[in-house]
Amino acid sequence: MRQSLALTAALAGLARASLQIIPGATWTVQDTGEHLQAHGAGVIQVDGTFYMIGEDKTDGSNFQNINCYSSTDLVEWSYVGALLTLQDSGDLGPDRVVERPKVIYNDDTSTYVMYLHIDDSSYAEAKVGVATSSSVCGSYDYQGSFQPLDHQSRDINLFKDDDGTGYLLTEDRENGLRIEKLSSDYLSVENNTYLFSNSDLGIEASALLRIDSTYYLFGSQLTGWDPNDNYYATATSLSGPWSDWALFADSGSNTYSSQTNFVLKIEGSSKTTAIYLGDRWHSDALFSSTYVWLPLTIDGTSVSMKNQVNWVIDTATGEWSAGPSETEYEGEDATLSNDASSVSCDGCSGGNAAGYIGGDSAPGGTATFSNVSSQASTTTTMRIKYQNLDSTARYAAVSVNGKEVGTQVAFLPTTQGTPGTSVVHVKLAEGDANEVVLAGVEGKGYGPDVDRLMVPVS
Repeated sequence: MRQSLALTAALAGLARASLQIIPGATWTVQDTGEHLQAHGAGVIQVDGTFYMIGEDKTDGSNFQNINCYSSTDLVEWSYVGALLTLQDSGDLGPDRVVERPKVIYNDDTSTYVMYLHIDDSSYAEAKVGVATSSSVCGSYDYQGSFQPLDHQSRDINLFKDDDGTGYLLTEDRENGLRIEKLSSDYLSVENNTYLFSNSDLGIEASALLRIDSTYYLFGSQLTGWDPNDNYYATATSLSGPWSDWALFADSGSNTYSSQTNFVLKIEGSSKTTAIYLGDRWHSDALFSSTYVWLPLTIDGTSVSMKNQVNWVIDTATGEWSAGPSETEYEGEDATLSNDASSVSCDGCSGGNAAGYIGGDSAPGGTATFSNVSSQASTTTTMRIKYQNLDSTARYAAVSVNGKEVGTQVAFLPTTQGTPGTSVVHVKLAEGDANEVVLAGVEGKGYGPDVDRLMVPVS
């Protein structure tokens, strides 16, 4: 029996280790077939499941929903539901700004408490809103809004310390970034713990992490939707003194074209890993904004972060590693059927792509990639490089070895000359006889122009 349990655990670990996080890619939700809409999000873990709670930007910047998604591995996500929805009037009414939802659990009141940035379309109100629920992804009751300690509040975050004390991180544009202690029920603000003055370095989009006795504070400079080089500071007390601000990503990379949103701590059986959760905003098409999640390297008070094409996290052990090498399969070399054909593609690896996939009716044009190789029978993450110059998402049906992958896969708009990446989690068989087919989705028109498949070697 012990051997059986050990084997089961080993196989579970192998399955987890096969799935990759792809920073900046289109993340198709398993049960909706749409790009994940939880921007400005926070992540909270409850009973072994991760819940991502963020903004729905499907129809632009005005408030639509606060969405919740769940995952056990941080890679494959399912839609749970909307926690707050558009109302006829008030803070959650039409033409309102509702941003950066964050949730923490109050052990004393057995309540999940959500804070949000609440504003009008001109950003003149600068308030926080509060909502509560008895379950992490149940319906939330909106409690109203206020300016904490009578100060402006724009980008916000929440932090729950090891002793259960709650804190609000709030950007007061007139003065600076504030760390404010919450009341014991988390529903109001008691006092200001620390103020980072704007005269030092203007910081918004902050996130706070504690490992052992050290606090790590991350944040973005004040450049609106445009990315910049983000900074961090450290302290052994939230009331300071805090270190000088320092860069944690490569200088000049604009934090790999992203903005700090949250830092997730994974306390595994082998090690504790901190993950940077950033937003790659597309201000002219917010629905197509993507997620840049990367592991942080922390050594004492030193923090650094390197970009990754793909990387693997085992949420049980806390261990992470760079993703496997990949084999490339060119789109124009696939078997193209039913009016699919090779098309010119600026920026694609060979200057061409598989085009006219799909069409007026499904399956329409198809691209069949034969003799796709894998060194193991496993579920893994395949990247599809593509071009989509439309202003809306395109869709394709993807099947592997005759089995369809979900209902559809989304492909967000791209810019001329810069192909995008869409992520598909597939089950491959060991050997070089795997077959991957991309076809149309009924009622969705043409799919993307497929530059190439990027398939993990092992």
